[in-house]
Amino acid sequence: MRYYVVDAFTDELFKGNQAGVCLLDDVLPAEVMQSIAAENNLAETAFIVKRDGYYDLRWFSPEVEIDLCGHATLASAFIVSSFVDPGAETLRFETMSGPLLVTRKQGLFEMDFPTRRPEPVELTPLMSQAIGLPVLEAHLSRDLLLLVESEQQVRELVPDFALMQQIPNCFAVVVTAPGDAAAALGDAVTAPGGQVDFVSRFFAPGAGVPEDPVTGSSHCTLIPFWAERLQKDQLVARQLSKRGGTLYCENRGERVKIAGKAVLYLQGEILL
Repeated sequence: MRYYVVDAFTDELFKGNQAGVCLLDDVLPAEVMQSIAAENNLAETAFIVKRDGYYDLRWFSPEVEIDLCGHATLASAFIVSSFVDPGAETLRFETMSGPLLVTRKQGLFEMDFPTRRPEPVELTPLMSQAIGLPVLEAHLSRDLLLLVESEQQVRELVPDFALMQQIPNCFAVVVTAPGDAAAALGDAVTAPGGQVDFVSRFFAPGAGVPEDPVTGSSHCTLIPFWAERLQKDQLVARQLSKRGGTLYCENRGERVKIAGKAVLYLQGEILL
């Protein structure tokens, strides 16, 4: 099968989040796709099958199948529009999370995802111990969102993954804070690498992803959370991993728009 590695949410090689993209002629058994994802050892590997007018899309981490993945969806759209359906402006993917549309707009790939609005939950000592910081608030959807005070704290935190895996009832932990500009001015500079509305980091050690470089799916929760806090629907976010990435976000009520760029790193073949 044709295989690609894409750096998503960036236009620079070796930045953003890596995703493997496999173009299939037909569906493979789930255990084979899981083995390929484990062999690739990227945060996610996407598997695409072309249908009549749409594409089937599934995502696998090295350990488990994932119900929603932003950066691998962006990478898939980039590969389809580059090598399968050149020039396509809108792509429809059928996924475990329902139909997902990706639209090319002014050099960005804009994804239309479901909102995952978080609900407040009780703070526990384990939450602060796991990230080594005082937690101001905790909110839960699929992921546990932990609010801390500053961008600098998010950037510099060193998590305890063993403790993190003891936190019950969450797939992953997202640590977030207002961007420096948002904290000071209530607005944001939208240039990549500049000041942004909010920042985050994402940890899913139980899924074989200790830290994900840039995570689209977590922004299904972060966007409604920060849109309400900052009283604005157009937001720019930065994920503060070592590789880093910029996400252009829009709150649309029951849906969110998440946009970013992508660049091709590798293309080749997987031999089965």
